[in-house]
Amino acid sequence: MARQILDGIRVLELGQLIAGPFAAKTLADFGAHVVKVEPPGQGDPLRKWRMLHEDTSVWWEAQSRNKQSIAIDLRQPEGQALVRKLASEADVLIENFRPGTMEKWGLGWDVLHADNPKLIMVRVSGYGQSGPKRDEPGFAAVAEAMSGLRYLTGEPGRPPVRAGLSLGDTIAGLHGALGVLLALYERDARGGEGQVIDVALYESLFNLSESLLPEYSAFGAVRQPAGGALPGIAPSNAYLCGCGEYVLIAANGDAIFRRLMAAMGRNDLGEDPALARNDGRVKRVDEIDAAITAWTKTQTVASALEVLRTADVPSGRIYTVKDIAEDPHYRARGVIETVTSAKGLQVEVPGIMPKLSGNPGGIHDRAPTLGEHTDSVLADAGFDAAAIADLRTRGVIA
Repeated sequence: MARQILDGIRVLELGQLIAGPFAAKTLADFGAHVVKVEPPGQGDPLRKWRMLHEDTSVWWEAQSRNKQSIAIDLRQPEGQALVRKLASEADVLIENFRPGTMEKWGLGWDVLHADNPKLIMVRVSGYGQSGPKRDEPGFAAVAEAMSGLRYLTGEPGRPPVRAGLSLGDTIAGLHGALGVLLALYERDARGGEGQVIDVALYESLFNLSESLLPEYSAFGAVRQPAGGALPGIAPSNAYLCGCGEYVLIAANGDAIFRRLMAAMGRNDLGEDPALARNDGRVKRVDEIDAAITAWTKTQTVASALEVLRTADVPSGRIYTVKDIAEDPHYRARGVIETVTSAKGLQVEVPGIMPKLSGNPGGIHDRAPTLGEHTDSVLADAGFDAAAIADLRTRGVIA
């Protein structure tokens, strides 16, 4: 196996649930040595989220692969001292508590940076470490609303809907992982020190907002929900077929639009000079969408896709997870992998992404049981067996 690109980078993960742990998972997939600190007893609440197998979430197998688990009670001063010791030897610390929590435990940036000037600290929160909303609780759903995403998601005139996934958390996790890579480059390639990476859930989503703010700033335009369409870009929508299912067609390129119209037998639209460019098509998008729908209603999804692929028009069916699991392209690309849980259950999980040609990363360890590595991690940190046993007897570790 090729050398993993983050081999030798030590990450201490204090986060729970999704955002912080997703950042750590991303780093672990490419070779970082991740030690996850969990509270004794139940551990990370994600262990009990959604569908369980023998009392453990199958989601856990995807989110916590390639990590080690150490159970420390951070409410106790000795537990806080243990984390401070581990952080003094780490390259990266990731936390996603409410701002001020780490400081309350004596684990704020000033303390950790003094112990370890090379430490990089990722701090993920709902609203960031500063600003008037700093101390408010922030979950992904609220961040999606504040970022403007939730307002746009849904059908015109109907209540906004969520995407069905915790996008605010995972996208914030990706921003955190990106921040780590930038900070590691500054530290290791340019001789710098460690620094804080301040990631806010709402800002991570706002970063994806494309033309939303420039259009408001320049024109006072407030973009409205548009269902499956992409406002200002035409045609791009989900179109109902005669079989009762939808086909996604993205024919917003000028030449692609002409090919689509020809394939539909609507050269009158394809050759119309007023529709040759996107700005002209946007003015008549309802007419264009109606023409496409009239055609798709004469087709099944399968027959429509055959015509569209022959015409080289970007298109696709709307996938369920069953479609994903059965799709040969997913399999050929290696983005579905199988792991075996501690209880022996084989579970399919998303593979390693993005794909690096020279250092592709990999899944090398299953998700840990709670506190599975407490003894080995503390032994590596210099604690002898008697000290570890004493800490366990007093409930500091588990």
